[in-house]
Amino acid sequence: MSIRLLEFTLNSHKYAVHLDAVERVVPMVEVTPLPHAPGAVMGIVNLQGRIIPVFDLRKRFGLEPAEPSLTSQLVLARIARWTVLLPVDSVIGLAQRSSGEITHPESIAPGIEYIDGVAATGDGMVLIHDLDRFLSVEEEQSLRESLNGSSGIE
Repeated sequence: MSIRLLEFTLNSHKYAVHLDAVERVVPMVEVTPLPHAPGAVMGIVNLQGRIIPVFDLRKRFGLEPAEPSLTSQLVLARIARWTVLLPVDSVIGLAQRSSGEITHPESIAPGIEYIDGVAATGDGMVLIHDLDRFLSVEEEQSLRESLNGSSGIE
């Protein structure tokens, strides 16, 4: 079985999301902070009339914070209950990996959250995000309340 991924970098590390969740990649834009949003949410962006939350991948994975650069990009992705933006340093491109190439995170370290798998490559590893588990139930509720409580956002 083959798995299609969109691979990208954050702080010189490789990550990926399942391609079927990706809508498109857009250039970085200014993110508006959202009061009372969970810590894993950077804020919101108005993308062609759609108000979309921006997830802070660096914070969630304990990476050093970094200011977006002129080459930073946003991955527009759909998850179970949200359409979200993921700021990344750069998009590497599409990759196709067999399920045999991907190690389940529980076999590496039980309790790893937010990771769907790990793929070894010729020059390192790629951590595959599980976007459906990115926010806890409490964080989702907090985000929903923050979005509903902000003026001009429905």
